[in-house]
Amino acid sequence: MMKIKPLAIMAAMALAYSMAPGAAWAKYPERPITIVVGFTPGGGADTVARIVSEHMAKTLGQPIIIENKPGAGTTIAASQVARAKPDGYTLFLGSPILFGVDKILYKSITYGPKDFAPISQWTVAPMILAVNPSLPVKTVPELIALAKKKPGNLFVASSGTGGSPYLTALAFQKHAGVKFTHVPFKGGAPAIQAVVAGDVQLTFGTPPSVLPLMTAGRLRGLGVTSAERSPLLPHMPTIAEQGVKGFNQTFWFGLFAPAGTDSKAVQTLYDASVEALKDPGVRKKLASEGNDAKWSASPAEFAAWVKNEGSEHAKLAEEAGLTTQ
Repeated sequence: MMKIKPLAIMAAMALAYSMAPGAAWAKYPERPITIVVGFTPGGGADTVARIVSEHMAKTLGQPIIIENKPGAGTTIAASQVARAKPDGYTLFLGSPILFGVDKILYKSITYGPKDFAPISQWTVAPMILAVNPSLPVKTVPELIALAKKKPGNLFVASSGTGGSPYLTALAFQKHAGVKFTHVPFKGGAPAIQAVVAGDVQLTFGTPPSVLPLMTAGRLRGLGVTSAERSPLLPHMPTIAEQGVKGFNQTFWFGLFAPAGTDSKAVQTLYDASVEALKDPGVRKKLASEGNDAKWSASPAEFAAWVKNEGSEHAKLAEEAGLTTQ
């Protein structure tokens, strides 16, 4: 009987392992990773991406490159990643427009939830309902009372139709039973400046953009949009606790890979995300930009959550009569 040498057995086992499904992911990642961001450099999304990915790169042992692809409400960036090779090296930083409002606003997009492998939520941030100081209201109930006396006579500024400030304004009107006239701007900064100038009366803005103007007395904050008071703004009451029951609107960012990405790579990216978001230095940097670090319980939990979020926002947009382009 022919004897098989131990070295030959080991070589055969190594070969079999290398050919086994998923073996190629054992050393993932082996080269730089790209995160595609659908916003301009220097903005809130770009800043979040760079803060979290810097820590993740150390954990993963590979550089993470941020590729900014702004335009068409982040759908250009999302489409690029949806079509990318599912090898774990091209990722997408998603936001609330995904899986709902994007399809309503942009009829030409072909991607959907089936084209992505959700990894984890990264951040959550409340917005602040802010008004021009000349408006004779200091609380949310006072604003509602004034709006009901003058339906459509109060103007609400937003960073553009379909964005989170716009959707938050829609949700507020629905929950509070009031009617504003929407004035879209090309970005959050000009929208807020219009409120400061008195051209419009109110807006829903991010903490970093609104707080300095509140401190300077150029804006008056009435409440935060999250269900609970934000750790960033512990002394500011929520809109919900001021009588608008059930009101909860926040802005989030999360990480996605193309559908078909191996579950081992998805788990590796999830673990690196959570490690980064738990880091005190990362959390402090995010807080300075108005964001709370928030990770999902698992990729599966994030997938279910983000699909539901997209559906809820789509309902708001459809009720407001948004049409596709």
